[in-house]
Amino acid sequence: MRKVCILRLGHRPERDLRVTTHVGLTARALGADGMYLAAEDHGIVDSIEDVVERWGGEFFVENNVKWRQCIKQWKEKGGIVAHLTMYGLDVGEVTDAVRERPEDLLIIVGAEKVPGDVYGMVDYNVSVTNQPHSEISSLAIFLDRLFLGQEMDHKFEGAKIRVEPCKVGKRVVEL
Repeated sequence: MRKVCILRLGHRPERDLRVTTHVGLTARALGADGMYLAAEDHGIVDSIEDVVERWGGEFFVENNVKWRQCIKQWKEKGGIVAHLTMYGLDVGEVTDAVRERPEDLLIIVGAEKVPGDVYGMVDYNVSVTNQPHSEISSLAIFLDRLFLGQEMDHKFEGAKIRVEPCKVGKRVVEL
């Protein structure tokens, strides 16, 4: 099975702490294998690793990654790269094409203005919508379409806690 990872660009600690953490949590919950963070923020790494420890599964976070080098090495190893942006091709068209390819996939999720070089370095610039929106929602929609909703059935091995669905209230079970 191919590997799917996220490259988070443009993290601003004073502004993007929760958003970048949620990018990682969304990636983990919806089937990605890990996240490369093109910034140095040990708090985000610790927060996501804590979730993995308690909620199970395998997901890595690599801190302080040089984004150009990450993209270049990914492609040199035979992987493909998709950049989530307002300015790309329609998500439905791209996810169908990407799903048919067996190569490992790196998904770039930006924050502040993405360097123009990124658009030319990737295999796909993907537009979830051509309107301003959240990078978290873009990632969730892209992953859901990529995995055809099957990521919702994933069981997280080694979990210490789990939420049991219920009509009313909250039911958290310690395992």
